[in-house]
Amino acid sequence: MEGLLVFVGIFVESPNLDDVIQALSQFPNVEELYEVTGEFDIVALISASSIEEFSYFLKNKLLKTKGVTSTVTSVVLKAYEGPIPQLGKR
Repeated sequence: MEGLLVFVGIFVESPNLDDVIQALSQFPNVEELYEVTGEFDIVALISASSIEEFSYFLKNKLLKTKGVTSTVTSVVLKAYEGPIPQLGKR
């Protein structure tokens, strides 16, 4: 399966954290979802068939989720280990 994997660090307004996690868990593009310590509040692994699909998801789904203030994205260039490495292989 060819595709795109993107790690997204998500900043959330604190009172909305549980609601944001619940909302994000409903999106089919969200492969993995973690509440974390450190710079971000949430880290999500997002799959998409193309950069255009990811861009649409980011702008029209993720960033419009109530409580999400901003994101930082890292596109996976190649996966070596993990539950779905076939998405990152070229």
